[in-house]
Amino acid sequence: MSHAEDQTSVTAWGEDTFGPATGPAVLVERAMLEMEELVEAVRAGDHAEAALETADVFILLYRVATLCGFDVNEAVDRKMQINRGRTWARKGDGTGSHIKS
Repeated sequence: MSHAEDQTSVTAWGEDTFGPATGPAVLVERAMLEMEELVEAVRAGDHAEAALETADVFILLYRVATLCGFDVNEAVDRKMQINRGRTWARKGDGTGSHIKS
């Protein structure tokens, strides 16, 4: 499946639709609200709604990344290189934290 949207097209849509963001913090704050909606959908077991709320979060984060001058996919690649080089402690719930050396 090919993806028609990317960081550039999503950011352009956001600016065309809502106008320029006054700064990245306002977008992060909105993303936090969307995360709350995502939690509600997941807790309710509504996977279709969870997919849409996840997309809302990504849309906002694409805009944050653009305002901050970085590409999300490149940032994920860099962060995964760091993560793969770390030692991790499992918490037993599917999450964990890295062990600082």
